[in-house]
Amino acid sequence: MNIHEYQAKAVLREFGVPVARGIPAFSVEEADKAAHQLGGPIWVVKAQIHAGGRGKAGGVKVVKSIEDVTKEAQRLLGSILVTHQTGPHGKQVNRLYIEEGSTIDREFYLSALVDRTTSRVAFVVSTAGGMEIEEVARTEPEKIVSFSVDPATGIMPHHGRRAAKALGLTGDLGKQCESLIAKLYAAVIAKDMSLLEINPLVVTKTGQLLCLDAKIGFDDNALYRHADIVALRDVTEEDEKEIEASKYDLNYVALDGTIGCMVNGAGLAMATMDIIKLYGEAPANFLDVGGSASKEKVSAAFKIITSDHHVKGILVNIFGGIMRCDVIAEGVVAAVKEVGLRVPLVVRLEGTNVAQGKEIIAKSNLNVTSADDLDDAAQKIVKAVRESA
Repeated sequence: MNIHEYQAKAVLREFGVPVARGIPAFSVEEADKAAHQLGGPIWVVKAQIHAGGRGKAGGVKVVKSIEDVTKEAQRLLGSILVTHQTGPHGKQVNRLYIEEGSTIDREFYLSALVDRTTSRVAFVVSTAGGMEIEEVARTEPEKIVSFSVDPATGIMPHHGRRAAKALGLTGDLGKQCESLIAKLYAAVIAKDMSLLEINPLVVTKTGQLLCLDAKIGFDDNALYRHADIVALRDVTEEDEKEIEASKYDLNYVALDGTIGCMVNGAGLAMATMDIIKLYGEAPANFLDVGGSASKEKVSAAFKIITSDHHVKGILVNIFGGIMRCDVIAEGVVAAVKEVGLRVPLVVRLEGTNVAQGKEIIAKSNLNVTSADDLDDAAQKIVKAVRESA
């Protein structure tokens, strides 16, 4: 789960992390009021969407008058902001963050994330602040320093010193960096964050470290422990199909392809998407129904797939271990009878109760193509989609 910048900064502020003063605004009137409260003389008007690259897309503007705050609020609210992360369709701006201006001397990059290789929280720091870290990694990898924190000891002073050294911070700024790293680690652990990104982290001309931007992602599986974080969720920033899938505890991610996928198991789902790409088409989604889905859950998953108007064909790929093939078959048949079937459907079943599952589909009198294995299924759905185009 992601949250907006202004929400992220509010969370960090709870842990004593230095952030600039700012006020969220949902209307032009609120933006004007926020500007008066902050007092100037410089304000930053920031569009609030769940995507990076806002500055380059015109979603972050530095202004020197309240009148210009109002003008920028009028321009941004309700507009569609297109960045490299939104895709060509962009995202509508419904919220703004009016922040006091900061005098910047230097910019850095700082993030903390879960390193699945070491099963630890890792920090990534770079002197190339304000830039996309992927570009820095590609062109100037020597500017990136990373280190992980042993959960047995937790954060230690040497972690902060290592970050300070990597950023070239000494004296009082070095001490500020040590304190900042400790506070950020405390926030990551306490709130079950999967990603915390500060880009840029700045040194002001008055000699203070300040988190000028903040992006936070949370571990969805830990949200039950954080009602305060769940309350920050902005469903207008999420795909409607993903929201519906979350109601049934389905692991669903919308993609840009044309072949809808329903699979049990994340690994098998990834393999299914890969083989679709291998044969020249693209998956419309990632969908893992889990290892013990009910008929109702499978039916809901199928309906979500068919609600995507980009889907030109559907591939159901089930290997029944804990999951029973007959349950999958019953769910698919029930969903098709309820919502209809307007696109080709290929079903590959293998494992527990596979004979019963195939019999259920065969007796349903539905226009369903059976497949013997994953390769056969992928070829059949790709061929069917191309023939129906």
